[in-house]
Amino acid sequence: MAGGLALFAAFPPLDWWWLAPLGIALIVASLHGTRPRRAAWLGYVGAAAFLFPGVAWVRTIGDDVWLMLVGAESLFYAAMAAAAALVFRLPGWPMWFGGLWVAMEWLRGLVPFGGFPWARVAFSQGESLFTTYAALGGVPLVSFAVVLCGALLAHPFLSRGGHVPWRRAAPVALALAVPVLSLAVPRPGDEGRTVNIGIVQGNVPGRGMNVLGDEPAVVLRNHANETKRLAQAVREGRLPKPDLVVLPENSTDIDPYRDQFAREIIHDSVRDVGVPTLVGAVVAIGDEHRATRSLVWDPVTGAGDYYDKQHLVPFGEFTPLKEIVLALWERAGLVGRQSVPGDEPGDLKMGPVTIGAVNCYEVAYDGTVRETVRAGGTPLVVQTNNASYALSNLPPQQLAMSRLRAVEHNRAVVTAATTGISAFVTPDGKVSWQTRELVADMNVVKVPVRTEKTLATRVGAFPEWAMMVMGAAAAGVAVWRGRRREDRMRND
Repeated sequence: MAGGLALFAAFPPLDWWWLAPLGIALIVASLHGTRPRRAAWLGYVGAAAFLFPGVAWVRTIGDDVWLMLVGAESLFYAAMAAAAALVFRLPGWPMWFGGLWVAMEWLRGLVPFGGFPWARVAFSQGESLFTTYAALGGVPLVSFAVVLCGALLAHPFLSRGGHVPWRRAAPVALALAVPVLSLAVPRPGDEGRTVNIGIVQGNVPGRGMNVLGDEPAVVLRNHANETKRLAQAVREGRLPKPDLVVLPENSTDIDPYRDQFAREIIHDSVRDVGVPTLVGAVVAIGDEHRATRSLVWDPVTGAGDYYDKQHLVPFGEFTPLKEIVLALWERAGLVGRQSVPGDEPGDLKMGPVTIGAVNCYEVAYDGTVRETVRAGGTPLVVQTNNASYALSNLPPQQLAMSRLRAVEHNRAVVTAATTGISAFVTPDGKVSWQTRELVADMNVVKVPVRTEKTLATRVGAFPEWAMMVMGAAAAGVAVWRGRRREDRMRND
């Protein structure tokens, strides 16, 4: 439990990143030398201690949902811990344990219902000595490095021969070397090209599950008015002229394709600012479905190219096991029309650049962000709606993900949120500008345009698969050795 709580404290908003390897070391110490069944229970308890506060933002939806989410996600840690109890019997077990942890986080991000890749260890390292590893092997390598460091810290106190000085000192020295070696990771340099991007945060009237308020079009008017305020500031010389403007996810609460009133309000504000504007809208698809859309709005021609969100939020944008869930929980009906996922990356031409559109929840998915960059997206633009979770630990956690993505792909990241946190992150992961929560705000930021790809972008998921195979192979060897030992004992 102490290890789980230390791991939680490493995440935003506390951001005590150095506690992550310490938390891992405590978890390792509790698991080492136990049988798989006991290790599974210990792993479950440690995961619960970590996830209960770590995803406390889910309580907005309901405490029952919070309990079910933590209960289900902790099962992945329990399975990993059971396998770890076996690999601890092998030489070099800190490496194999790191591989098992990466495999666990990969599986969590895959199942059930599209996975839940939140609260991966790497996402506690938005700005730390481990962050640069993202440029080498992506988010999975950052998680592996933190876990390896923690396991090495625990090693001298758990292994035989720990009383021999050099055997105690060597793992600690290696643990310290892991973060220090990240300083040697090569990073692409500046390319001398920039683009001015306007960021608009319009705020919303409601809170919690009623973020849009009771009166229609308030959210739309808030963001349109803030866009016009940005245009006025540009005309008065208080802000530089933008090349494009970004509004948040759900910046209009009315479908602009079906409602002329909404189209007129959007077009009036975009015409006033005079540059292509990325609008976030939920649009109808036929009579029964919808899509969460990043829509390019031209000041002359209106609605144009778009990107539809690919990774949808289960029970938020679509309802798995719909008939059963609707029968058991009345709140599930708030989803309304079922969203359908897009199937194309978010490379959208806007003014002088092709942006990489990523929609809210998707920033946690490695493949979605990577394919957007590979398609030519630079800079990355994250449209998000965190209004239901304002002032919880979700907005700062999501910003930490954007910081890691910036380093991973050598791309600036611009985030526009309805209620905050809107921000501009440089390609080295530094937050250059950000808003406060629950206030309307806007700005124009000068964003570097980078085209050179990092090694992580080029090789994709290969490092992750290599680490997972390494951990699984070690578990297989441990099982095989255990059976051979049992056979020998039986024969004796």
